[in-house]
Amino acid sequence: MTRNTLGDLNNHLFEALERINDESLEGEELDAEIRRARAVTGVASQVIANGNLALAATRLKDEALGADLALPPMLDGGGR
Repeated sequence: MTRNTLGDLNNHLFEALERINDESLEGEELDAEIRRARAVTGVASQVIANGNLALAATRLKDEALGADLALPPMLDGGGR
């Protein structure tokens, strides 16, 4: 089971930023860090989008459907 949190994600993003800002990196090393940072931010965007979907589903359940109705397991934390 994954144990990462959004706080961990935030730390990874700042670590990527720090690596890119390392002024001693040049040429191929800098290009490699830029590629890595793009990959990290791409995955981070999907993690954030997934979190936003879960939040929207929770709001829908609470506000529109009523607390007694069940969401599909994937949206209710049961579809792991």
